[in-house]
Amino acid sequence: MSVRRIKNIVQYLSFAILMYGGRVGVHLGSALPCFACPYVPGCGGFCYLMGLQGYIGFGLVAGVAAGKEILVALGWFLVFVVSASLLGKAWCGWICPFGLIQDWLSWLRKKMGARERYISPEGKKILGSIKYIFLFLIVLLPPLITAKILPPDLYLPFCNICPGKLILPLFAGETKYLAVNLDNAVTLWLSLALIAVTASVLVGVYFKDRLFCLFCPLLALIHILRPLTALRLVKEPSACLGCGNCRRNCQMDVAIIDQDIAQVQTIECLDCLRCLEACPSTGSLSLKFFGFNLFISSRWVTSALRLKP
Repeated sequence: MSVRRIKNIVQYLSFAILMYGGRVGVHLGSALPCFACPYVPGCGGFCYLMGLQGYIGFGLVAGVAAGKEILVALGWFLVFVVSASLLGKAWCGWICPFGLIQDWLSWLRKKMGARERYISPEGKKILGSIKYIFLFLIVLLPPLITAKILPPDLYLPFCNICPGKLILPLFAGETKYLAVNLDNAVTLWLSLALIAVTASVLVGVYFKDRLFCLFCPLLALIHILRPLTALRLVKEPSACLGCGNCRRNCQMDVAIIDQDIAQVQTIECLDCLRCLEACPSTGSLSLKFFGFNLFISSRWVTSALRLKP
């Protein structure tokens, strides 16, 4: 079975569990390193960003005197660290429900004959900085809201503009987030921002594979933990043929994948393994878990899948 087929199976199983698992008693907690959404009725677990915003706001400001709240926050943080350290970017490339939806849009673009748009390294660098801006605001704003310096309607600021909040609930029949909240000026602007951000992401993803992943703050958090990651994509430069097949098949257009270096797992890399599957040189690329090979590039696999340099 090809890596591509295994990945597809894992993606669809993950989507089913994270979107609908709660309906059959499955819940994987609130510290997942992927974009699963708590606004989905009956979800089987959701991303850590909501908990991070809540625990920073209430754990560090409102609940300083409540040791229990701080211990709960620390517990979920450790769950996130362990989860992100074990699988790293595979959470993004193989498990994330919002990532699968982006892949569907890319598939649709190809079926319609539309070409993927090229983003220059400078453009990717600018877009990539957005994830750190989001992460900074996720840490900065909740304490200000809890301290009543900012309006309470800004509670969970990133969730209020996250495209996952609008798109993912639709797969569970929940449409209320499509409506504009007219309660006050803040909720009105937040609703409009959510619709605008979601529309921009959907349009952008249609023209560029996994565009949202370029400025996903959760990916930034996972990358910060990269020194602890047990799952690593490794290159053996001496085995590389220099064909460029890996670069052409890379979903995120990682620039250094075809270079003569061993460390090719940049922040953009999602461990989708398209490069490994497309590599015609046996042993040039490998995915290791605690140093043990899980997948290795193979000339035979490349020929069987009709992937050409």
